[in-house]
Amino acid sequence: MKENILIIGGGGREHAITWCLRKSRRVGKLYAIPGNAGIAEIAECHSIGTAAKDFPAILAFIKEHEDIALTVVAPDNPLSEGLVDEIEAIGRRAWGPKKDAAIIEASKAFSKVFMKKYGIPTAEYEVFDEYGAAAAYIEKAAHPLVVKADGLAFGKGVLICNNLSESKNALKEIMLDKAFGKSGNKIVIEEFLEGPEVTVLAFTDGITVCPMVSSQDHKRAYDNDEGLNTGGMGTFSPSKAYTPEIEKYCIENIFKKTVEGLNSEGITFKGVIYFGLMITSSGVKVIEYNARFGDPETQAVLPRLKTDLLDIFYACIDDKLKDMNIEWDDQAAVCVILASGGYPKDYTKGKEITIGDIKDVTLFHSGTAVKDGRLVTNGGRVLGVTAKGRDVDEARRIAYENVEKISFDDMFYRKDIGIKK
Repeated sequence: MKENILIIGGGGREHAITWCLRKSRRVGKLYAIPGNAGIAEIAECHSIGTAAKDFPAILAFIKEHEDIALTVVAPDNPLSEGLVDEIEAIGRRAWGPKKDAAIIEASKAFSKVFMKKYGIPTAEYEVFDEYGAAAAYIEKAAHPLVVKADGLAFGKGVLICNNLSESKNALKEIMLDKAFGKSGNKIVIEEFLEGPEVTVLAFTDGITVCPMVSSQDHKRAYDNDEGLNTGGMGTFSPSKAYTPEIEKYCIENIFKKTVEGLNSEGITFKGVIYFGLMITSSGVKVIEYNARFGDPETQAVLPRLKTDLLDIFYACIDDKLKDMNIEWDDQAAVCVILASGGYPKDYTKGKEITIGDIKDVTLFHSGTAVKDGRLVTNGGRVLGVTAKGRDVDEARRIAYENVEKISFDDMFYRKDIGIKK
């Protein structure tokens, strides 16, 4: 019997999850809240928001649709605000970590203290909730350093500061100007790490950890890692820097230790943990945790998944992940993000999107809508162009050949996705 599924969210990550679920032999009808123009092609979308104030409307929707067997909560904010808890409280099934588990992303200060407590390698750091103390600290600190807003900031609350002047500006922007709202009431100041940056997403039922294939994100807005941090301008999978030896080390010293540490804290994490890793000259270190699939990493990783995604979701919920044999395609994948001019700062929505004769790629919609019958931009990151190939170089060539067939006013994208080592 096929099951109907609701997906919460409306970005590229959610489109990739919906697309992957659509392939499942077990899935019947798909719903999405709020979805986007791409998701609407394969799911029934409903324009309800996903902020905490919208939870009553989401819960009412689930109650009204008794045919919904499972709700997949994908974005960070609804997870950190406890949507999974509230869905389960009305007697319905949900996939994703509960509020207490989502704190590993919702508070960078919590995650840093947690890693130190359980011997998980990470950068040296200090935590501040008072501007004066933070300002005094950076006067004496070695540069470059990294200043992070403690709470959620749509992937933009991390500022790399090369000198004291940049550090002062970062403190002012986060703590005084409240560029990221209350997320900047507390900050983490870290030592700057150098080396290849790798993302490993891992399924877990709170006991077993099943790492996915590796990927490598590109956070900076422009080529050669220049410009402001964004939510991610593209990714490729697998990472060229993530060797079998490094993988073995990470499984034993990072992935398993994280889940075991959470259990010791009385926290059962069920869902996906995002491990942001830096491979430094002194070993692998954790840059950050996220409590969900990454964006745009998901758009390069899930196209390589051969196992039924819904089967994996239920295995996570039902403590049966140890019984799963999760298989992956040997092909590589590259995802190039097409963004609105001005992103990650101010940008204009409503620009008409023209898509030519694209071939051998999957388009994942991040910020799109349909207006008067036309496909238009509706966000900073607009589309993800994902291609697969024998290796990263081939996937990269196919992706960029198709990027050239897509256009909208002020569109920009990085031209160096997949080149990193």
